[in-house]
Amino acid sequence: MTPPRTIIGTFAAAPVLRKPALRRTLLLVLIALFTVLALFPQRYRAATSLTPADPASLGLSGTLGQLGAVGNVFGNQAAVEVSLKVARSEYVRSIVSKRLNLEQRLHRNAVDTHRWLDRHVDIRSLRGGIVQFEVMDRDPEFARQLVAAFGEAVRQQLSIIARDQTAFKRKILIELVESSSERLSKARAAYDNFRLRTRYSSPQAAIYAAGDRIPELEAIIRSKHVQLAQMRQFATDDNMRVRQVLAEIEALQGQLAAARSLSPGQQSSVGEVVRQSTQVDNLRRELDLSQNLYDNYKRFLQGTSVEDLTSSANVRVLEPAYVDSARQVNILPLSIAIMLLILGAAIEFYAIRPPLGERSLA
Repeated sequence: MTPPRTIIGTFAAAPVLRKPALRRTLLLVLIALFTVLALFPQRYRAATSLTPADPASLGLSGTLGQLGAVGNVFGNQAAVEVSLKVARSEYVRSIVSKRLNLEQRLHRNAVDTHRWLDRHVDIRSLRGGIVQFEVMDRDPEFARQLVAAFGEAVRQQLSIIARDQTAFKRKILIELVESSSERLSKARAAYDNFRLRTRYSSPQAAIYAAGDRIPELEAIIRSKHVQLAQMRQFATDDNMRVRQVLAEIEALQGQLAAARSLSPGQQSSVGEVVRQSTQVDNLRRELDLSQNLYDNYKRFLQGTSVEDLTSSANVRVLEPAYVDSARQVNILPLSIAIMLLILGAAIEFYAIRPPLGERSLA
């Protein structure tokens, strides 16, 4: 039974490749042809690279933080993936096509132009969050204009997205500022009405002073009792001066009893102090909260104007569009030339030393 030939043996036994001189001539001609096609026509590589940026990398994080602006409108989303999605979008290709008038230059319709751009423009991300645009073309100036147009279109589109996000946030903040302003006005009016009703210019200080009145009355009564004891050593209770001290003690005890009263309606009483202190604490807390909300929302609203100014700084161009000075090689013809060279070397080696099972067939 004849063993099957190997692949190299099949090529070596082919009618055209069986004769060494003809085989070598044919392979050398084909290798030379594809080598020339790998170098000519010459193609040029144009590229540009950019990277998404945030205010922190631009040294603006402190300023934006003080003005209530955020660092990145995309939040926690990966900025590189967002940039790649925008760069590969239909809208960006439309901008590039209109800017370079590609439909007339390429003699294609809109759909075919978009397909051509999708095939010929290589958009990929590199290490370090870098987005690169690359084009291979015979016209170096056209390739440079093409990658430059892509970089500028992506930058503009990201700026538009940032401004739209800022406008949406500004609309919400305006509503919040208006509602917080109305809440602040109501809280301030309620606090002022309490001051007018109680006739306290400083309600908290007046309430604290009313709360300190009981220890003061007790101290005065004790001093009056000491004075009364001293006077009784030299006069009776019928004495006019003694009777005056007794009347003072009685009046002070009445005031002390009223101050110790737990009834909220009793003036200058513990109940009234507790009620008024609770009211003023609630009113003051509402006023402080409303004021803080208004100030914060107002600061955030001011920060949106800064975000508009920095919306165009969300992308940094690392390499402006350039044409690579290195000689570019056409990969497909070069690959075919290398494969033919390997095939020719394998056939020559096969002809010199064929496998044992195929020597009778050689």
